[in-house]
Amino acid sequence: MSHLQKGFTLIELMIVVAIIGILAAVAIPAYQDYIARSQVSEAVSLTAGGKTPLAEFFADKGVWPSTADIVMGNTAGKYVSNITLGGNAGTVGTIQVIASMKSAGVNSSITGSTLILTSNDGKSWNCTSGTVSSKYRPAACRS
Repeated sequence: MSHLQKGFTLIELMIVVAIIGILAAVAIPAYQDYIARSQVSEAVSLTAGGKTPLAEFFADKGVWPSTADIVMGNTAGKYVSNITLGGNAGTVGTIQVIASMKSAGVNSSITGSTLILTSNDGKSWNCTSGTVSSKYRPAACRS
């Protein structure tokens, strides 16, 4: 008389649970980094949306605007608290478009950090500065 085994043994189930635990331990940090990158991409897109209006303002007036809301429509977003201008805003020289991440509701790795887009002439832009870690910035914005 032969008995057919039905179901799994306790050891087999424990091995499956251990494998799932190991996969989760690797996947959760990677997922958190992915979330932070997607939230930083909002800052990149908001600052990039100001490139053309800022360049047109500079070409027309010969100076940079004093505040971002003069030329930019969106100066805040779901994860970005505000967009401000720094550097030589209101004059001639290097302009900084500063995107500040919110202090709540964003990934803890980027809370309160900044992404800065800089230009001297409105034609070439650089986004390699700010307090956002380079691993969360898009490839074009890494040093």
